[in-house]
Amino acid sequence: MLEINEIKTMLPHRYPFLLVDRVLELIPNQRIVALKNVTVNENFFNGHFPDKPVMPGVLIVESMAQTAGLVMLSKEEHKGKIPYFTGIDNARFRKTVVPGDQLIIEVDVIRLKGSVGKCKAVAKVDNQVAAEAELMFILGE
Repeated sequence: MLEINEIKTMLPHRYPFLLVDRVLELIPNQRIVALKNVTVNENFFNGHFPDKPVMPGVLIVESMAQTAGLVMLSKEEHKGKIPYFTGIDNARFRKTVVPGDQLIIEVDVIRLKGSVGKCKAVAKVDNQVAAEAELMFILGE
């Protein structure tokens, strides 16, 4: 399990764009499960949407991408690198995410060769799929 301060040592993201609060499970180079607490205090809810707040799909994808970046950085020789998001396939949004939800993000590594990786990511709320996608990365300096 990784707490927020450990996550911040691995990912370059910071407020307001760090979208992973805790890592619940990590099998290096294979699988990660992370948590994002969605609160009404998130700045994006001011405009999306003021009378019916919904977490933007692109930020759900970004949460999944940051989680995938953490599993890629769990490989010893990748420590200190930056995971650049290079592609997305088969993205689907299945459920709205609203303030008060806990987004549980599950990422399984499909392929990790050298500095290039592909992962399958699923974001769930209350065990229901909110979003899913295949994400591609390259690790850089």
